[in-house]
Amino acid sequence: MRIGILGLGRIGAFHAETLSRLDAVESLVVSDPFADAAKAAAERFGAEVADSPEAVLAAGVDGVVVAAATDAHPGLILACVEAGVPVFCEKPVARTMAEGVAVLEAVEGRDVPIQIGYNRRFDAGFVAARAAVRSGELGTLHTVRSTTLDPAPPPAAYIATSGGIFRDCSVHDFDIIRWVTGREVSEVYAVGGNRGADYIREAGDADTTGAVLTLDDGTIAVVSNSRHNARGYDVRMEIHGFTDSIAVGLEDKLPLRSVEQGVAFPAGVPHDFFMDRFATAYRAELTAFTEVVAGTRPSPCTVADALEAGWIAEACTLSLHEHRPVTVEEVRRA
Repeated sequence: MRIGILGLGRIGAFHAETLSRLDAVESLVVSDPFADAAKAAAERFGAEVADSPEAVLAAGVDGVVVAAATDAHPGLILACVEAGVPVFCEKPVARTMAEGVAVLEAVEGRDVPIQIGYNRRFDAGFVAARAAVRSGELGTLHTVRSTTLDPAPPPAAYIATSGGIFRDCSVHDFDIIRWVTGREVSEVYAVGGNRGADYIREAGDADTTGAVLTLDDGTIAVVSNSRHNARGYDVRMEIHGFTDSIAVGLEDKLPLRSVEQGVAFPAGVPHDFFMDRFATAYRAELTAFTEVVAGTRPSPCTVADALEAGWIAEACTLSLHEHRPVTVEEVRRA
């Protein structure tokens, strides 16, 4: 098949490399507002260059991967749908929930598949955790712990437009909690602080946060996030039931050091970047998109799925600023 790529920054170039290695993909058509980025991708992956999103859609593509700036996501998703071309778009659907809801309303009832990029759904550990929960082997769940710790904060320019740590970082934890447990979040209570980069504080954001989520069946989920984890990129999940307990990310590249006597675990070089930790998951995610394009599977992460994680982020943001519990229904109605 022939796949278009809109946006060739860090993640777009990474996707171009991944797609170029998939057997199902015969050719790529790429476009970026910065001509040099498109030219570099074309030279590296043997892709064709188009000078605009419209030109990509007119180039006979079977599907499009959107890795452009967030502000462009709604318009590009809708352009693909109008052209009848299946689209994969990196999260978020839009910068604001109002814009995201507008996208959802615009595409409802349309027969063009849309896949939103939440790559943890394709990580082998999280897939196994979901299977364990769904099989009942853990028994009734009582506690979930989800962690995302970045090795260093993104630059100030990114922080200024990110929407805050809950919308930018924690949202991955929120999505994977929903996906693994099969439950919805009913209420949140969030806290946060700044003990690192001044520019994060100046942007009105927190660099380290914690959130307690109450799921609709009473399960408690605890989410921990930070922009500062000197040992590396740490993504984990624990799931505790009345019959058994399991963990995702408990492996030799875990960026954590044990101080127990005689314990050599973890013994590997710690993960230091999300592309390292999730390289295999990204490949599986884009392989799934080629199957969506081929019509052999439905979208594994719809616009509606993505918005549910977004509502949890909105509730946590409000809870942090107002120092109180917030229901997801409250922000959904606002």
